[in-house]
Amino acid sequence: MPFAEQKNAVPLEGTNLFKPIKIGNTTLSHRAVMAPLTRLRASWPGQVPNTKLATEYYDQRSKRKGTMILSEAAVISPQTGGINHAPGIWNDEQVAEWKKIIKKVHDNGSYFWVQFWALGRHAHPGNLAGDGLRYVSASDDVYIDPVREEIAMYANNQQHGLTKEEIKSFVADFANAAKNSIKAGADGVEVHSAFGFILNQFLDPKSNKRTDGYGGSIENRSRFTLEVIDACIDAVGAERVGVRLSPWAVYGSMSGGEDPTLLATYAYILGELEKRGKAGNRIAFIDLIEPRITDPFSPEGQNEYKKGNNDFAYSVWKGPIIRSGNLTLHPKAVKEMVEDERTLVAYGRFWISNPDLIDRVEKGLPLNKYDRKTFFGRTEVGLTDYPTYEEALKLGWDKK
Repeated sequence: MPFAEQKNAVPLEGTNLFKPIKIGNTTLSHRAVMAPLTRLRASWPGQVPNTKLATEYYDQRSKRKGTMILSEAAVISPQTGGINHAPGIWNDEQVAEWKKIIKKVHDNGSYFWVQFWALGRHAHPGNLAGDGLRYVSASDDVYIDPVREEIAMYANNQQHGLTKEEIKSFVADFANAAKNSIKAGADGVEVHSAFGFILNQFLDPKSNKRTDGYGGSIENRSRFTLEVIDACIDAVGAERVGVRLSPWAVYGSMSGGEDPTLLATYAYILGELEKRGKAGNRIAFIDLIEPRITDPFSPEGQNEYKKGNNDFAYSVWKGPIIRSGNLTLHPKAVKEMVEDERTLVAYGRFWISNPDLIDRVEKGLPLNKYDRKTFFGRTEVGLTDYPTYEEALKLGWDKK
C-alpha cells in the first residue's frame, strides 16, 4: 500500500502542539489528542469490549508517553444503544474489560478518557425492538430521513419523544457510566453532545419539536445537555468531565450553519459552562468539531462549511479547547490554531491508519492511507494491522 498523498506536509516539531498542557488531573506531554473513533468490535450480545483487539489497538496508539486518548463511544445503557457491536459501560462485566484496556494505556504513560454514547434516533429501531426497547428521540415521529422512518414502521417501533421521567433516567445513566469509567481506571469522561446523537437532537430545533421545558427556547433545548454534564460533575468531579459539540455539523439531519440561531445555542451552553467554571466547577475541556467536517462519512475535504468558524468559543469559554476535523492534512492550520495556549488538536481517521501518528506529525513524515471499508468490522483487519513508519519503510511503501 502506498502512502497517502500529502501536498502540504509540514513538520510541527517546535510548535505549541508539542508543549505540555494540564487537562483535568493529568499533564499531557503534547497537545495531539486521539479523537473518539467508533470501531464496533465489541461482543454481541452483551456489548463487552473485545479486550484482545482493543487492548492492542489502544496500546499501539498510546506508545508516545503523555498522550491523551479519547475512547471509541461507549453506550451507557441498553436503552441508549441500538447498534449491536458498540461497547457498553453500564455493567460490571464491561467495566472489567475496560479496566484491562485502560491499564495498558496507563502502562505506556498515557491517559484514557471514555466517551459516552446515547444514540436516540441514530439507533436501529429493529435492534431496539428485539430487546423490547423503544426507539427514542427528542420528539415523536421526527425521523432522520424517510428510510429510517420506513425501518421504524417495519420494526413496529415508531420514534418516541422522551418523557420527562425518561430524561431523568437517561441523566442517571450518564452519571452511572461516569462512575463506572472511573472505576475502570479512566482519567475522565467525555459527554457526546455532537453529530446528531440524542443530546444533539434536543439542541437542534430541526429535531426538537417539544413544547415543554426541554423544547422551544435556547435555554430549554440546552437543558438536557447541561443536566447530563452536571450529573457527571456530581458523580466524578468537574476535572474529570469534558463535552463534545458540533456547531456546524449536518450529519443525522442536523441544521448546521443553515440555522442562524444555533450559534447562539452553543454560545449559551459555553456560557453556562463558564459560569460553572467560575463557581468552582470548571470541566476539563470543550471538544469542538470544526466546520471542515459537517458529516464524518464525507471524504476528506468535502462538504465543508465555509461561512463560519469556532473562534467564537474562545470569547465565552476560558478553559481548554480541543479542535478536530480534517486537520491531519492541514498542518499549517494546526500550527496557527495551537498558537493559542488553550488549544489542543484531535486527530481521527489518520490515527486509525498510523499508530505512530504523533511522530509523523512532529517530523512531517508520510502517512499511511486509511481504508474506510474496514473502519467498522469484527476482526483485526483495519484495526491493529497498520504499520508504523519504520515498518512501512521495511515493506517498501516509500518506493510504491
